[in-house]
Amino acid sequence: MYCSLHSMGLCGIDGFAVETEADLSRALPSFEIVGLPDAAVKEPRGRVRAVFANLGCPFPNGKVVVNLAPASLKKTGPLYDLPILLTLLQLSGAVQLPDLSRSAFVGELSLAGEVRPVTGALSMVLAARDAGYDEIFLPAANAPEGSVAQGIRVFPVENVRQLLDHLSGVSPIAPAAGELPDLGGDACMAGLPDFSEVRGQEQAKRALEVAASGGHNLLMVGPPGTGKSMLAKRLPSILPPLTFEEAVETTRIHSVAGILPPGDALVRVRPFRSPHHTVSPGGLTGGGSQPMPGEVSLAHNGVLFLDELPEFDKRALEVLRQPLEDGKLTISRAAARVSYPASVMLVAAMNPCPCGYYGHPTRPCTCGEARIALYLGRVSGPLLDRIDLHVEVMPVQYEELASAAPAESSREIRARVVRARQRQLERYAGTGVTCNARLTPALLRQACALTPSAETLMHAAFDKLGLSGRSYERVLKVARTIADLDGSGPITADHISEAIQYRGLDRKYWQRKSALL
Repeated sequence: MYCSLHSMGLCGIDGFAVETEADLSRALPSFEIVGLPDAAVKEPRGRVRAVFANLGCPFPNGKVVVNLAPASLKKTGPLYDLPILLTLLQLSGAVQLPDLSRSAFVGELSLAGEVRPVTGALSMVLAARDAGYDEIFLPAANAPEGSVAQGIRVFPVENVRQLLDHLSGVSPIAPAAGELPDLGGDACMAGLPDFSEVRGQEQAKRALEVAASGGHNLLMVGPPGTGKSMLAKRLPSILPPLTFEEAVETTRIHSVAGILPPGDALVRVRPFRSPHHTVSPGGLTGGGSQPMPGEVSLAHNGVLFLDELPEFDKRALEVLRQPLEDGKLTISRAAARVSYPASVMLVAAMNPCPCGYYGHPTRPCTCGEARIALYLGRVSGPLLDRIDLHVEVMPVQYEELASAAPAESSREIRARVVRARQRQLERYAGTGVTCNARLTPALLRQACALTPSAETLMHAAFDKLGLSGRSYERVLKVARTIADLDGSGPITADHISEAIQYRGLDRKYWQRKSALL
């Protein structure tokens, strides 16, 4: 006897169709699962037998072989419990299933027959829709996430008895409503730290506003206690809202990683990831025998904050160079080769020396010149060259801390950021570019038209400062963002001047380090 049902699988964040085939033959009783399953896929044998017993149904008597096709793709996780159970129920004659040729089933089972949530639900629903299925049955906890996909009915299943009653027509399950959450409202920003709580540091706030407006990378250098981490943690409150496409892609990554909060349909706020400096290169980029997303991919469409930058393992920092340029990560393993999106804003903070007080206006530095040089040398030139804005964060004066004057709120700053980002979306419509930081070389010349005075200043700065080709392009991109904040079409000398100002710390610290060595 033979029976088959449709299910879905995952490779990275991409879903694919899986045919769950079951065959029952006269032989000594056995239960085998084939089709390149991992250990978690083989475990349903015990759970399925327990569910049969709790349903009061006899398990098929004979040799049972379950095949998960295509056999060329690795099957991972417990998501095949539900389709395997249904095929065996039909083989045993316990139930008569209707035509399910345009339906897919995904879910993990408890011993009592409850359907437990799985990871990667949204990716599998999108793949099922694209494969031509009309409906998909998901664990009830995954239904809000899966219902984001339009064009396919998503049925939330709480337990096996409920599903069997639905399939037999006794008690139909209502499909998930598919209401999309608000991505741009104030509710999304509720609970985020606000810039109104920050006293002083106007230059750093301005740099953060520019970085948020154009999606630029940012480095803050300053003594301990000057507010570098505090400023970085408030950056999400001024970032523009996620577009629907960005929210879907971010949700897919978080779902596959298993960090999507239960019951949430979409990630509504741009991610902010802050790994500890002991993180390994694999922890940043992702990996494993079945490659999972790392911190860089989990920060996709948001912020990756590296506090105490020189304390990170140098190998971990160097692996950031490629994703910062390409906006994606490809992980190759013997079992699979997957690509994860990794379009992030890198925000880093560091002290200027091991003791932290080099350049402090009142406290002396206790580090020798050689120690300072070695400390700064942990941040390589190529990585530093990929950071668009460098800003010094110095101690706040008492008068600023004690002032009763209200500081500018995140809502006010965010309004300017959203207007600047909207200008960029309109300018790059149809190109796939969403912000100035992602400008391609072909678009750079077209988008970054300079006034004659700006051209003269840029030429002089290039010669005097010895900018690399990458630095030159990044100065232009930052200047374009500053012009967008001003509502200006062409880039003026003032915009170039401010953009160049954000490239000064490498000369103050790192070129000095090179001279010492």
